[in-house]
Amino acid sequence: MRQLSELDASFLYLESETAPMHIGGIYLFDGRGSNKPLAFSTFVAYLRSRLHVVPLFRQRLKEIPFRLGRPYWIDDPDFSIERHLAYVNLGEHGHVQGMMELASKILEEPLKRDRPLWHITFVDGFPAADDDDGHHGFALIVKLHHAAIDAFSGEEIIGKLLEYTPEARPISPPRPWHPKPAPSEERVIVQTGANLLRKPLQVTSLAFSAAEITARGLIQKQMRKLPLPFPVFSAPHSPFNRQITANRQIVAADIDLARLKAIKASLGNVTLNDVVLGLCAEALRRYLVNQEGDPDKSLVAMTPISVRSNSLRKATGNQMSAMLLDLATSEPNPARRIRKIHRNAVASEPYREAIAADRLTELLPSTMLALSARLYSELQIAQRYQPVFNLPITNVPGPQVPLYLQGARLVRQYNTAPLFDSMGLVIVAVSYEGRLTVNFTLCPDVVADGESLKPLLEESLSAIESSAAKLTESDEELDDQTDNGQSLADEALTLLEGMLKRTLQRFRR
Repeated sequence: MRQLSELDASFLYLESETAPMHIGGIYLFDGRGSNKPLAFSTFVAYLRSRLHVVPLFRQRLKEIPFRLGRPYWIDDPDFSIERHLAYVNLGEHGHVQGMMELASKILEEPLKRDRPLWHITFVDGFPAADDDDGHHGFALIVKLHHAAIDAFSGEEIIGKLLEYTPEARPISPPRPWHPKPAPSEERVIVQTGANLLRKPLQVTSLAFSAAEITARGLIQKQMRKLPLPFPVFSAPHSPFNRQITANRQIVAADIDLARLKAIKASLGNVTLNDVVLGLCAEALRRYLVNQEGDPDKSLVAMTPISVRSNSLRKATGNQMSAMLLDLATSEPNPARRIRKIHRNAVASEPYREAIAADRLTELLPSTMLALSARLYSELQIAQRYQPVFNLPITNVPGPQVPLYLQGARLVRQYNTAPLFDSMGLVIVAVSYEGRLTVNFTLCPDVVADGESLKPLLEESLSAIESSAAKLTESDEELDDQTDNGQSLADEALTLLEGMLKRTLQRFRR
């Protein structure tokens, strides 16, 4: 058995009916190169033959009573692939928009905890391309729990399940699989006791969980009276940071990577990731203007950073760090904003030396983090004070060569990430075969007129291209002089962060 890390477990404890914690993927395939459309039964046989390459597909959770410890991954003795698959034929509603609406509904539902935490819906009956009258396309709507993967490892898993050649390979019979025996209750209790001795803070975590029901009212009453530290809750108010519902909407736009690379070359000392963040920032600024928001206060994004080792890559689990990044949306010039984003990122410690998020969760156990997050939501801190950050933005590099499934070519993919209370919008950008797809997962009850984000993104790209062509070296020197005025504030914030880290370390000892 393999125990979940604190970070992985926190995604389990944070999950609720309105905030399922799974990562989603929608993959569109063009089967016109095959002799006949791929049948659902053929897909089931193919997937069954590939299960061995992703062990988590046959592993479920083993919970610890009273949350005395983090859960374990164990082999599921009752595993049945049929419990993780569904078939849908769109029929006369066979078009991409209808499929996206279906995907939104499917992705609203949490995964069931009594089985491995994944599910795939095979969607048949829609055209793979605009000129396809025969509906030779199909789609896969995939759900994988965030406790098992992060956005980066999720792309690796899909890559392992698909093929790199257009020829449909023969489907080999699945290898015999025998689940390893589940650990005895005695072994689990002994292991849990040993863990508690090594990490006494877990006892404190248990006390918080046990007293949560009776203490919640008192904690809420007292915390409402307390001022919150400005350096921690310093992101501006925005339309995205309100209480969410269970409703979901997926909005996506495709961008030619060559256009982004041309902007990068024009601006000089910036990265392609800076350009992607600048593109998102410009679209968000335009959205705020349209919604009569305040574009003069810079939005703050949480941007995950993969810390997956090049020499030892694990296929599962969350191996991420993250940083809070000022998107400089108060800067009206979109090209100059990208340069500011680059300087803001370089000035961040995680950018220079990424630290795995598990190092941070060692300070506070996952159950305490979950309780803090629930109080953050229920006390409406993001609305009453200021949010910690406004939205997450993740940029995931995908394969630049075509992928296939039994001869059907993957032509497009859309990716979603979980929303969280007081966090009604998340952006995931994924590249594939020379294209970048910018995916907006949003709660339509929080983010009004979400469909407008797609044309706003396209307008933003044109605006950045025009602005980048006009910038000169003197503009860059002027930006550097302007940023010098912010250096004292940055140094003060760094000192405060250091004091907070030292305080937590003393508390840990």
